[in-house]
Parts: sequence; C-alpha cells; structure tokens
Amino acid sequence: MVVNCGEKAGSDQLILAARLSMMLLFILFGYEKIGSYGSMAAHFGQLGLPLPDVAVLVAVIMELGVGLAIAAGVYTRPLAVLLAVYTMITALVGHRFWSMSGQQAVDAEINFFKNVSIVGGLLLLYVTGPGRFSIDRRFGLG
Repeated sequence: MVVNCGEKAGSDQLILAARLSMMLLFILFGYEKIGSYGSMAAHFGQLGLPLPDVAVLVAVIMELGVGLAIAAGVYTRPLAVLLAVYTMITALVGHRFWSMSGQQAVDAEINFFKNVSIVGGLLLLYVTGPGRFSIDRRFGLG
C-alpha cells in the first residue's frame, strides 16, 4: 500500500538544484562551442556529420539555448524531452566506443554512459516538471 503524505519539504528547492546542475554542463559546453566554432565544425566533419557548420549551430542552440531555457524553467517538459533526444543522438554519434580500442574506447564508453545517465535525468525532469521556482509555474505551464 502506498501512502501519499504530500510533497516532501524542500522538494521544489531540490528540483531547482537538479535543473541548474544538469543544465550547467550544457550551458558551459554550448558557450564554449561558440568560441571554437571552426574547430568544432572540423571535428563534426571528422565524425561524418553532414553540414558540420550547421551541426555546430544546432549544438549551440540545443546546449546553450535550450540549456538556459530549462535552467530558467521555460517550457521545461517539452524541452527536457527534446534535449534528451539530442543527448542520446550525441552519445550514439560522438561516443562510438564499440568502434574504438584502448584508452580511446574506455574514454568514449564513459562519456557514452554519462550521456545515457543525463537522458535519464532529463526524462525524470519531464515527469516531475520544473517545480515551483520556474517561469513555467509562474505562468501556469508547469
């Protein structure tokens, strides 16, 4: 039997902390991609991505733009799903440990499964919603 005793004290603060800590990675690396646009495009080209310049732009929008939006709690649920899909795609495209060997394979495998863990966190954010400290909640969207 499950007994619902209401929300636990501090859950909104924890949801905010989770949102911010999860988005910190995306915001930092999205911003970094702006300053290293050319080298990122070259790297994406080496990965075999079509239109690597456009791929960097998409990465910046997803990581920096969507990261900032989720951190602020704007359209949190749909953007969490969108970022989860993006993160899984980047895991499959950018961390292909199964096609590598040695330390390179180990490093890629770690990053692959970190991405999978982040996807789990984003899906959980979809389920929980943005919490009280969000723009969504302020406007009745959360």
